[in-house]
Amino acid sequence: MARVTVEDCILQVPNRFELVLVASQRARDVASGARLTVERDNDKNPVVALREVAELTVSIDSLRGALISGLQRHVDVDEPEAEEMDAFSSDRDIVFENIETEDDSFKDGMSITDEDSADLDSSEDDLAP
Repeated sequence: MARVTVEDCILQVPNRFELVLVASQRARDVASGARLTVERDNDKNPVVALREVAELTVSIDSLRGALISGLQRHVDVDEPEAEEMDAFSSDRDIVFENIETEDDSFKDGMSITDEDSADLDSSEDDLAP
């Protein structure tokens, strides 16, 4: 078979950068044992992948989806709706205690002193234009 060129594949995937991503995803699939859809003809995996893209023997959309899921590091989790949260919280009795403080001191032993508040005031002056 004739040598595969980018011009053969550009007809199927117009963006050259996307073509590289799609073909490399298919080459990785072939390397991991996916079934070939064209004859190998003693070609290496990237060349076979480009030939498959050029001849449209593989689904470009499925390769895009596999590429995206392979590169995705963070999976968005749908947060429950406010109504669901209200229904959930009404099922259980949740009690919040009021934290009372004396002289700006906290129960864990930390406190805000006059020196700390003076430092905060001076840092605000530094930020003024």
